[in-house]
Amino acid sequence: MIFKLVGDGRPYPDHGLGQRDWAKIPPRQVRLDQLVTTKRVLALDLLLDEDSTFYGDLFPHVVEWDGALYLEDGLHRAVRAALQQRTSIHARVYVLAAGQPGGPPADEATIPRPAR
Repeated sequence: MIFKLVGDGRPYPDHGLGQRDWAKIPPRQVRLDQLVTTKRVLALDLLLDEDSTFYGDLFPHVVEWDGALYLEDGLHRAVRAALQQRTSIHARVYVLAAGQPGGPPADEATIPRPAR
């Protein structure tokens, strides 16, 4: 099994993070078997494209909410890592407090709260 669960959609509240907010979160290592995907479908052209991250973030985006790690963006990177027989990836992980839309980040000093 590659992922903990293949989900369909985001069960957590909207966090309101933009690309600049994500870029301020330092990447950390995450095991693939701890991730719950938020997409059931993978675009094969993204998986096979060597330049798939040319215009985007190099690291997948993961939301930690209610004790689970949800892979929000970067499914093709995670599957590519699994095909290379790697068990973990480096990802940006945003900790969202359960029950609080746009809840506080893990470290207020390094991760700004998104403007509303």
